[in-house]
This record gives sequence, structure tokens and C-alpha cells, in this order.
Amino acid sequence: MENYLNYKGISPLPGDFDEFWNEEIRKADKFFKKELKYEMIKKDFGISFAECYDLYFNGTGGARIYSKLIIPKGVKDKKIPFILKFHGYQGQSSDWSRNIGIVASGIGLVMMDVRGQAGKSQDNGIFDGITVRGHIVKGVKEGRDKLFYKDVYLDTYLLSKIIENFEFTDKENMKVYGESQGGALSLACAALNQNIKSSFIIYPFLSDYKKVVELHTVTEAYAELYRYFKFIDPFHETEEEFFKTLSYIDVKNFAHRIKGKVVFIASLMDDVCPPETQFAVYNNLECEKKLLVMPEYSHEAMNVKVQDKIFNWATGSSIE
Repeated sequence: MENYLNYKGISPLPGDFDEFWNEEIRKADKFFKKELKYEMIKKDFGISFAECYDLYFNGTGGARIYSKLIIPKGVKDKKIPFILKFHGYQGQSSDWSRNIGIVASGIGLVMMDVRGQAGKSQDNGIFDGITVRGHIVKGVKEGRDKLFYKDVYLDTYLLSKIIENFEFTDKENMKVYGESQGGALSLACAALNQNIKSSFIIYPFLSDYKKVVELHTVTEAYAELYRYFKFIDPFHETEEEFFKTLSYIDVKNFAHRIKGKVVFIASLMDDVCPPETQFAVYNNLECEKKLLVMPEYSHEAMNVKVQDKIFNWATGSSIE
């Protein structure tokens, strides 16, 4: 544990990281004002206290992005808190009923499907080079502007702007939450939209790629990094440029941009997202933060006491 508390990662942080992402935000804001269109299709689940919608919007590159949107009834003349929830790698948004208790507490909830994974969002990108076994390396051959996850991070930002601009949204009470990939996307969203006031992050994915390779992490989530060097660059001749490109989608590099509060759960037996890579995020956070450590847990469902902490965080209660 002591070895992790000061570790900030070994992957590079480019000098123009903030400049790059500030420009991406500027372009996304322009796109939001002039080109973004969204559609809400009402669902009938017979829920007495909430309204459910399929929410579609056009993301970057023309992709159609899907989210589940649940709004407490009777918000016409109110301002309500909102939570944006992001799902794990290769998955999709949670079932409608999974977090209905949060909505029953008077909180809006939106859950985005990541493009090209198991949900309804489209991945219509065309990529040169390796695309086998994962999304991290998609676009890496062509450079930072073509990275798959760059567009996914912008999807989270555009979704947050849609929610922020609802007339019934309390803009001072927007939160993000996720586990693994969902934790990474929550971090990226909070870093890009600094109006996000609070984040609940659980064992985040997409961090400190160079350390992942150094640790010989070959689990499914990071297999593409291993495969890139084994089959594309076995002598690591492109290693420096490879990691420099990926540094623009490394969530540890987003940490310093986050202004809202962060609750962070680290799992010390994690063999999917190594603990070092989790702490590389936490130790780079410069905002108000709280660390919760689960020494006996790996990359697994956290159902013992964790769900109550998430619920209390969501509703503004103490998470002790």
C-alpha cells in the first residue's frame, strides 16, 4: 500500500496536453451550438414517479450515440440534480431498473452506451492500422486526432452539455459515476466539463499505459497493448511515439483538470486494472478527494456496502 501512495505514473504527460484538449472543447462547443441534434423517445414502463426516454444524439464524426434517460416526474418548475453514469469496457448501459432508487430520490439519471461496444451507439470510424482485440489502439498509427477514445471522451462531454442545458437541470449539482471504463469516462467527463461537481470513481481503466506494458498485463482489457508490441513492433522501435500518442487519452493526465470533489475506490488485488495505474490517477488529482481502499478485492462486482455508499453519495448523504 505504501508503494502506491506517492506513485503518479510513468506514462508521459505531453506539454501541450491542456492546449490540445482545450481546443477539442472549443470545437465541441461550436459543434454543440450549431450542429448537434438530439432526439428523446418516450418509453412506457408504468413507473409512477419517473419518465424514461431513449436519448439519441449525433456525436463527433457523425456517429449516433445512445443513452438511457430517466427523469423524475413533476420537474417542470423545479431544478433537479443529475447523475451521468458510464459503463464498463465492452458492455452497455445498465438496465433501466438498476438505479431506479436514485431516480425515486428526485435525481435525474442518464446512462450512455459507448460507441462500438455492446449497446446501441454507433462506431462509424475508419481506422488505419491494428484494430484487433480492443479500442485503445484504434487510430494510434494515425496520431492523436484519430484516436477512438478521443471521440468517446467527447461523447461524454457532449452528453453532459445536453443534460446541463435542460431547463430543469440544477447545473450546480451534476455528478458522474462509473466503474473500470466507466470510471475512466467519468474522469474524462469531469475534466472536460468542469461544471461537474462530484465524481464517484471505482478502479478506473485507461490509465498509465506504459506501466501496464511494463507489468506485462495481458488480461483481456489491455491485451491490445501486448499484441501491438508482439505483432507490430516486437523490438519496441516505435515505443516512444506510441506512448506519446496514447498520452492524450490517458486518464491520469486528465486528473489535474478536475475541479469537483472525487470519491475514489481502489482495489488492491486487481489484475485487470493494476493498482499502480489506479493510484496514478488518484495521486494526480488536485481537487478535494476521498480514497477508499478494498485490499481483498480484485476487478469484480463490489456489492458489499459499496452500493449504499454510492447511493448516499448520489443523494448527498454522508458516505461514511
